[in-house]
Amino acid sequence: MTNHMTKRTKANAAKVDKDAVYSLLEGIALLKQSEKTGFDESVDIAINLGIDVRKSDQSVRGAVSLPHGTGRTRRVIAFVKDPAKQEAATAAGAVEVGADDLVKKVADGWTEFDVAVASPDMMGKVGKLGKVLGPQGKMPTPKSGTVTPNVESAVREFTAGKVEFRADAGGTVHAAVGKRSFEDETIVENVRAFVTAVNALKPASSRGTYLKKVFLATTMGPGVAVDLGS
Repeated sequence: MTNHMTKRTKANAAKVDKDAVYSLLEGIALLKQSEKTGFDESVDIAINLGIDVRKSDQSVRGAVSLPHGTGRTRRVIAFVKDPAKQEAATAAGAVEVGADDLVKKVADGWTEFDVAVASPDMMGKVGKLGKVLGPQGKMPTPKSGTVTPNVESAVREFTAGKVEFRADAGGTVHAAVGKRSFEDETIVENVRAFVTAVNALKPASSRGTYLKKVFLATTMGPGVAVDLGS
């Protein structure tokens, strides 16, 4: 059997063998053995949590600065009134900065950005953008560090790859933890930082196993279950 066939067989095995759980390094190696695409795919993580999403005190939401970033620059906007803070946010890398004018632009349907940061004094007006930003997961919140008096540092962190996460309706959190081209150990360190951040937010009322299953996948590749202990 050729090396190519072995690689393809392993990749396919990862797709169909739902019972296999790999160490983190084995899982990453498997991801990299799948057929390459014409672009540098993201490496994504999904963690199934032991929470009851119907209970408001079991919502899990936060943000974490990965030690090596995600491999892509994120477009961040800032809702801020103070002219000095507006200048600082622009210097920190925000693609758009403004107050009422920016609120209106987004209300009119502009969403060409990945993250929205706001100073607390803007939330009275930004709060009205829930219908636009809520469904896209872009609504600024104190929990995820996107509502803060220090808009400048938040812009810098999120532009550099600080990732936001929140449990979906199925109790799963998702995030990008790097690129396929990253060194294996770089992905490992990012994964560990992400898992640690999620683990730290375990709701007090959550019973039983909190971190249930962890999967890694590339953008176009199969999902691989990995062992949390590794």
